[in-house]
Amino acid sequence: MARTRAADYGSKRRSILDQSAKVFAAQGYDKTSMAQIAKTCGFSKALLYHYYENKEALLTDIIQVHLEELLNEVQAAVNGDLPPKAQLQALVTALLLAYEDADDKHKLQINELSFLPKERQVGLKQLERDLVTIFADAVIAASPAVASRDKMIMPVTMSLFGILNWTYLWFRPTGDLTRTDYAELVTNLIIDGTRHLQSSAGT
Repeated sequence: MARTRAADYGSKRRSILDQSAKVFAAQGYDKTSMAQIAKTCGFSKALLYHYYENKEALLTDIIQVHLEELLNEVQAAVNGDLPPKAQLQALVTALLLAYEDADDKHKLQINELSFLPKERQVGLKQLERDLVTIFADAVIAASPAVASRDKMIMPVTMSLFGILNWTYLWFRPTGDLTRTDYAELVTNLIIDGTRHLQSSAGT
């Protein structure tokens, strides 16, 4: 007979993901053991292994859940009734708000994903590409200059992600700038900063 899951299986699994993300982010994936994770979570090693067979499975799940949550928030912000610039700003805002309280997981996505075997990276990288596609479409719609230069679509889109992805290093919730304020600033930087591309098209 198959072993039935406890009623609190989902909540315990989520707790493991959250606590493990903190340990991995603080010590580095390669320097962290399952024994250390079990101790941090207040579990026995046997119970931890009931949920995750190894570190690879654990890191994969942390990053996958993080990316799925980001993608869900960004997809929810897609609104065909918004003007293009407002739509881009709504997406930027949604991503920045989704990053809130997710610094550890975001750090792992950026710095530790490469530790995973190639076969585990495939699905995670597809989720990243799905995010990039949504933002690339919004950049094209909001910036005629970028839309007129196909070769600039990815550089501009990835520059946008470069701005947003590293906020965990410096952004402070107690500062004068809110995430919504910063979303407006970043959107203006992208729109205003790409206007010259149209005048140089074909050169």
